[in-house]
Amino acid sequence: MVVFLPLVLLFVFLAVGTPVFLAMGVSGALGLYLMGGPQTLLGVFSTSAYTSVAHYELLSIPLFILMAQFLTVSNLTKDLFGVAQKWLGHLPGGLAIATVISGAGLGALCGTSTASASTLASAAVPEMKRHGYSTRLSMGAVSISGTLAIMIPPSGTLIIFGLISEYSITDLFRAAIIPGLITALSYCVVVVVWQKLWPQDAPTLSEPVSMREKVEATRHLWPILLLMVVVFTCLYSGFVTITEAAGISALGAFLIPLAMGRLTLAKIHVSLRKSLVTTTMIFSIIICAAFFGYYLTLTQITSQVVDYISALDIEPALIVLSLVVLYAVLGFFMDQVAILFLTLPLSVPIVENLGFDVYWFAVLIVAAAETGLVTPPVGLNCYVASGAANESLEETFAGVGPFLIAQVAVIALLFSVPWLSLALI
Repeated sequence: MVVFLPLVLLFVFLAVGTPVFLAMGVSGALGLYLMGGPQTLLGVFSTSAYTSVAHYELLSIPLFILMAQFLTVSNLTKDLFGVAQKWLGHLPGGLAIATVISGAGLGALCGTSTASASTLASAAVPEMKRHGYSTRLSMGAVSISGTLAIMIPPSGTLIIFGLISEYSITDLFRAAIIPGLITALSYCVVVVVWQKLWPQDAPTLSEPVSMREKVEATRHLWPILLLMVVVFTCLYSGFVTITEAAGISALGAFLIPLAMGRLTLAKIHVSLRKSLVTTTMIFSIIICAAFFGYYLTLTQITSQVVDYISALDIEPALIVLSLVVLYAVLGFFMDQVAILFLTLPLSVPIVENLGFDVYWFAVLIVAAAETGLVTPPVGLNCYVASGAANESLEETFAGVGPFLIAQVAVIALLFSVPWLSLALI
């Protein structure tokens, strides 16, 4: 019974709203004390706080976060939505479709869903409301589009998956490209269906946009396109590591707007401060998850569960499906970084023992994680988007509902057709 006390305590902490890093840190510390005494506790604390984050590849996360901040404060990300609006705005539900396309583009640049959701909310929602779009459709579109950043490379979630599981981060990125595009397409389909069923929620724009205006707007895309070329060349050329690619990308995101006169000292300060806050949050979770991980290692709970599940007389595919559902449910209550650190040491060996491809499993996990970013009570993207747009949180969650139906359909498709995740590896 004493062995499971820290696990019970962890769930109690999470249920009462304790910050995730603190819940894992305190529960892990108690588990280490109960299993090994004060010497074990002090030994782990004195070393793991450094060793758990002292990974060269882990530097890519703050660098990609910094890149996203530079793009946001310089308004280059808003330019992306502006161009999409010119080309797609005249279509039924065109502004919402432009939001989804912009979300995919931002995902290919920043890899952080909250930054993407915040940017889209501040740029797209006022424009949609000005043209008579309903709050539900507007907020649902920006919230769900922000989740594309954790699927479309470079994805911080996939970087962490690779670090924990020791699988190739570059191959994880390749595995997510086709699923990311399919997910974005499914959101566009939702917008089209929504407009057909409730045309009053997405009025067709009355003012025409000439081809000359569209072409003129496209010139604002050159900084974004240049940076995309830099990012993807670095990621997939094989000449640089993932961390070096992140550093080059962050440098490009700094130099391009600086040369355009869009970065000031004040904006640089804001970018650095926000990047520091986000990085500190992520690294705090990683450190405290390491404490809890040592406790699980001492109890041998992980290996026992792996052996038990692998020996079950159940169709292996159903076990994997159950794991995916579990990840989706955990995402309702916990941060994605914490979920990965707590569960991957358990789930990856199960998938390997069952003979399934881990890259395919990683894509399924990320697809499931996208649902957690827009579902209560956590629903971080909905909180960020509603705050950035100053709109009702209830309307935001309600607007996400139809998109979640599409998300479930995408997960089912990816589960049934593993080739979609493995074709580019």
